[in-house]
Amino acid sequence: MTARLLLLCLTLTAAPALADDAIRVSLDNRVPLGEGMPTLNVHILEHISGFEVKLKRSDGKLLEHKGGGRAGTTVHIPLEQPEGRFHYEGELTVRFRGNAEPGTMPLSFDAELLGPLKLTVAKEDLDLAARKLRFTLSRPARLAKLEVLMDTGVPAFDGEVRFKGEPAGAPLEVTWPKFPGRVMRISLQAYDTSDYYMSVDLFPWQVDIPHEEVNFASGRADIPAAERGKLDKSYEKLAQALSDYGQFASLRLYILGHTDTVGATEANRELSLQRARSISAYFRKRGARLPIFYEGFGEQALRVGTPDETAEAGNRRAEYIISVEEPVLTNAPFAPRWKKL
Repeated sequence: MTARLLLLCLTLTAAPALADDAIRVSLDNRVPLGEGMPTLNVHILEHISGFEVKLKRSDGKLLEHKGGGRAGTTVHIPLEQPEGRFHYEGELTVRFRGNAEPGTMPLSFDAELLGPLKLTVAKEDLDLAARKLRFTLSRPARLAKLEVLMDTGVPAFDGEVRFKGEPAGAPLEVTWPKFPGRVMRISLQAYDTSDYYMSVDLFPWQVDIPHEEVNFASGRADIPAAERGKLDKSYEKLAQALSDYGQFASLRLYILGHTDTVGATEANRELSLQRARSISAYFRKRGARLPIFYEGFGEQALRVGTPDETAEAGNRRAEYIISVEEPVLTNAPFAPRWKKL
């Protein structure tokens, strides 16, 4: 995610009481956190005896400043404030030389101390079936730029969605039209009303590689020579998937092992983990250059429901999954702790 910084300067003009243009006021009203404070700038254009600024902030805080200077000088008055946007009301009083009556200038403005802009998107905020994405910003929203790229290489949508300054934390939503193919990448760039932005790329897909299961010897994780042909055929399908989808993002391969219910639960989990590692290592040896991760669920995610100590070939299986991010698993008994090969 990235952020672009913009510092906006507003100029306030003098009221009729200062028609002689003795003073001009400007404001640096949006400042990033850590780079100082919003600042009221008093530009002295003619010789004066002095001036006084009185302000009341929208949270009730009172601010006062007295100063002066020669013609041609500028006095910078930092507006010490917490993070966020505040409104200020007050006036500036100018004392002229001689017996001239003081002049006043009404002041009314907003100033903002900008903390890091945060764009929040949760997995449940993406609804591919309804073609919508929900998100929140930590500051009022102005605009979102959205690109939805399909597996055909053609975007289903590439444009802007405008907002109306919805407040920080308000739920925001973007949608896109129905389009042929599978969504490969969603790129979102969300802007606040100060024209800062944050970006995120989502890759809401995964590919399960169809394959014939390897038959391991009982209690062992090494791949029998007679079973290697199955993995060779699986590798060809894996290589084809990488060719088809590798153009869209950097891919990863996830191998997940399972066993039946014969044996102790912990022993089966360890056995499934080692078998998944053996398959991962075989693909690496065949030439797979993408990152490979493996895990084992043992007998804790059965495909075929059976009692304990039941030999069931349908439960002795593995999953080969290609994705950009950690895959979404159905009926996972616990959050996988993927090991990198």
